[in-house]
Amino acid sequence: MSKRKNILFIMCDQLRHDYLSCAGHKTLHTPNIDALAARGVRFSNTYVQSPICGPSRMSTYTGRYMSVHGSSQNFVPLRVGQKNIGDHLKPLGMRPVLVGKTHMVADQEGMKRLGIDPASEIGVHHSQTGFEPYERDDGIHPDLVLKPGVAYNEYLKERGYDDHENPWHWAANSVAGETEPRSGFFNDVASQPARVTDEESETPYMTRRAMQFLEEDDGETPWLLHLSYIKPHWPFIAPAPYNDMYGPEDVQPVHRSEAELKDTNPLAKLYQDRISGQTFSDDDKRAATVPAYMGLIKQIDDQLGILFDFMHKRGLMEDTMIVFTSDHGEYFGDHWMGDKDFFHDPAVKIPLIIADPDPACDATRGTVNDMFVESIDLLPTFVEYAGGEVQRHILDGRSLMPLLEGKQIAWRDYVISEYDYFIQPFSPQTGRAPLDCRSYMIANADWKYIHIPGYPPMLFDLTNDPDEFHDLGRAPDYDDARKTMQLALADWALQYRQRETISEERAGEMVGLEDKFGVLIGYWNEDDVKPPASAPDYARGATKK
Repeated sequence: MSKRKNILFIMCDQLRHDYLSCAGHKTLHTPNIDALAARGVRFSNTYVQSPICGPSRMSTYTGRYMSVHGSSQNFVPLRVGQKNIGDHLKPLGMRPVLVGKTHMVADQEGMKRLGIDPASEIGVHHSQTGFEPYERDDGIHPDLVLKPGVAYNEYLKERGYDDHENPWHWAANSVAGETEPRSGFFNDVASQPARVTDEESETPYMTRRAMQFLEEDDGETPWLLHLSYIKPHWPFIAPAPYNDMYGPEDVQPVHRSEAELKDTNPLAKLYQDRISGQTFSDDDKRAATVPAYMGLIKQIDDQLGILFDFMHKRGLMEDTMIVFTSDHGEYFGDHWMGDKDFFHDPAVKIPLIIADPDPACDATRGTVNDMFVESIDLLPTFVEYAGGEVQRHILDGRSLMPLLEGKQIAWRDYVISEYDYFIQPFSPQTGRAPLDCRSYMIANADWKYIHIPGYPPMLFDLTNDPDEFHDLGRAPDYDDARKTMQLALADWALQYRQRETISEERAGEMVGLEDKFGVLIGYWNEDDVKPPASAPDYARGATKK
């Protein structure tokens, strides 16, 4: 290996953990992602810290739980001063670069209060979670939130898609209609091809932009390139030939039970009743939409094949760790729900593959690791890979480097995820104020427990009910299991989360600090002064000067 160590950090949006052939999908073949898994480790029990884009990503980019960094929903700013991926990697000489999506919302009020110009170097740093935005595009640009100057929109206009002001919506994510384009937000058109060609669509565009950055690589400065794809997130519209590459016969069976419709937890019922839950609980509508989602995933796999070949020809595969993951999953009718936002595995569990070319990782190549991993573990992994020391008083996650190297170490027993549902259209029906619209998940090998203030808890016996069909949250025979999980959740919540200014090393140095300063509280006389106390000479009877 060369002395330089780079990171290619690939994140898909809304990619389910089980929609890869290496993860067991029977009809969706992803040979390039599978080849990556063969070169590295596939972590089969990886969970996000919130099943929604913004908070999940902010946890990944800060290495901290949602309730710590405070960005609790989409459109909720990440407060200025929160240490991000750039704060941890730039001091190590690594250049964090973004191509694609972050869903970051800058803390404009906080920067104004602190006198930070958003256009300054430090302002851009805080506004972009520490990334250098080579090309940022969050990809959700319907007409009402159209942002001026989106480079992809300008690219499409140059390609002739100038019949509407917003070609992201009306070309890349719409289909041809009889007189006007039809929006891809309506799933009844999912089988039709997007108006743009494959080359002009979002995934190949972002892949080319990533390769353009790599072409400019000076060969000396280590980099982390975050290639953050917008797809397969809705709108579920794919260009030809991916729009009809799969059909209803390729769709995996829905994962739900009639038992979930009986005496349903009241909050879970509100999720089932959402329009997305109603749509994808219809088998015909599901069968018509999921193939487009599969096509978008296949397109990502094809593009990664192009990218990996490009990197191989430039010798970059030899000094680059490649990480492939997602920010959350998608229900698609499982558990009678649609979209994400709740805590069943289809929404909260994600794919994670890491391939480190270092020979120290040779023993684990091609293996599957089933230990509990959280998305906040990625940033500590990057820090250790880059030669830095993981700041345990700031980073909640744990480095995966020992697992990649096959070392036997003590590991966590459970995973945590959180969600604030105040933004949901149904939240007024709960009668709860926004600050009270909280929910938490803790899961270990035996149980998944969901704590919902103001509602009954939910409990799933993962040993006897791995499908999560039978909610035992109110079952009288499971008081002990509920108490055990609730106490584990409380123990997690009561850990130090905000002592950021004192490292563990410094904390050790501060033991007996007052005694060392000569602040001798409660001592009877000089004979009581013993290590670690080290009072000044005058406290031991010397003449005070």
